[in-house]
Amino acid sequence: MFARLAELPLLVVLLGLSGALALVPAIYALGVNDHANARDFLYSALILLVVTVMLGIATAAYSPRDPARSHLAALVLAYAVLPFAFALPLREALPDTTLLNAWFEMISAFTTTGASVYGPDRLADAVHLWRATVGWFGGFLVILAAYAILAPLNLGGTEVSSGRVPGRGAVGTAQVARTADPAQRLTRFALMLFPVYGSLTFLLWCGLLVLGESGVSALIHAMGTLSSSGITGRTPFQTSAAGIPGECLIFLCFVFAITRRALPGVRLAENRRPLLQDPELRLAALLVLAVTLILFLRHWFVAGETQGDVTSALPSFWGILFTATSFLTTTGYVSADWETAAGWSGIGTPGLVLLGLAIIGGGTATAAGGVKLLRVYALLRHGERELEKIIHPNSIGRGGAEARRLRREGAQFAWVFFMLFATSIAVVSALLLLAGVDFEETMVLAIASLTTTGQLAELGADDPIYYADLADRVKVILGLAMVVGRLETLALLALVLPGRGRR
Repeated sequence: MFARLAELPLLVVLLGLSGALALVPAIYALGVNDHANARDFLYSALILLVVTVMLGIATAAYSPRDPARSHLAALVLAYAVLPFAFALPLREALPDTTLLNAWFEMISAFTTTGASVYGPDRLADAVHLWRATVGWFGGFLVILAAYAILAPLNLGGTEVSSGRVPGRGAVGTAQVARTADPAQRLTRFALMLFPVYGSLTFLLWCGLLVLGESGVSALIHAMGTLSSSGITGRTPFQTSAAGIPGECLIFLCFVFAITRRALPGVRLAENRRPLLQDPELRLAALLVLAVTLILFLRHWFVAGETQGDVTSALPSFWGILFTATSFLTTTGYVSADWETAAGWSGIGTPGLVLLGLAIIGGGTATAAGGVKLLRVYALLRHGERELEKIIHPNSIGRGGAEARRLRREGAQFAWVFFMLFATSIAVVSALLLLAGVDFEETMVLAIASLTTTGQLAELGADDPIYYADLADRVKVILGLAMVVGRLETLALLALVLPGRGRR
């Protein structure tokens, strides 16, 4: 069966999975006697499955000339087509909403951004579960695409470690048909990654249930954590029944958005290195601890407080630590002690710190967004080597061929991506300014959309920014920016530019 599905175009398969996922909130709504929403999701699922079957029959004999670029194009088209498919059950469940708002809600969930134009109390639990399910599916698709589609083309951060030109496969892989076939690669990695991804979500769900959360709220938070979407239901994350123990459990799961080597059961050559020696994990720990200590110690050295309340010291430290890690992984969950931490540091709302952490982002081949830790690590290693050469011009770099490749070609590609990311922020900011948004809100919204961290709109500025109050043209700009931030600019350029002639 998997072999037959692998022969279909990727976009058709994803559309069929979208219809199957709509059965999840339908079953839940039926279980809680919400028959109206159960009927809406069931009918929408049947429509999507029927359309998928028809498209599958029509495209059964389709054979692309370049399978690798065809799958990359299908991945890009998925973010153009699937949000409308996801919006179908949402539009039926909310007949008083507009198609644009439904599209924005679903593209935000699918790109794991987590921004919402609806108030929590307006949506039923089944609709909140649908948002979390779409975000969970989007997070898995990002991880699967990183292994099966982007890595063979040296995209998604792989170009930093390989040192090869982005958009081109490794030399000699074309002669190995079984290895170079993207359909077989997709099937193999899907069967490898989905059990791990699903099991981790299930274990986190069970842990939150044991700690006191309700069933649907625990499932939504588990999905939001593993997909780094930060989606919540009617109950805000800060007031969840799991409390600080639940935050500790979620904090441990942030490691899966920091380094791909933390995924258990994924047997790859790069996973043989001990986890504690992973450069992305070390850099993330350094950044988080530095931010936490600076904001925590500011209470005495900058804010002018000579005495500290011992009872609020530990909660403040934990609030800074959890929230900083959450925004570094572009998840966007805020600790229940964050208000205490902000008052402790005396800095008010440290939105600029959270913006910087979100721009750095999480690990490569994870569901996190941003520039990615490996690229930042390559730039730091390159800068360190340049300083060594100033002191000892004839010295030889340490670490072997892999480290030298990371400091040279890898740092060059990382700098190119960083410049493209900065240019994307400038372009999106300019479009938002032309759309009539204030300058401060423009910067926050541009970074929130390109880093897929929608919660920055609430904490990044002095006053919270509500997506429901934005104009329709602003929502369109932000939705397209979310897709650019999720797919990364290098992948889009590799698709647009001709395949031949790139060396």
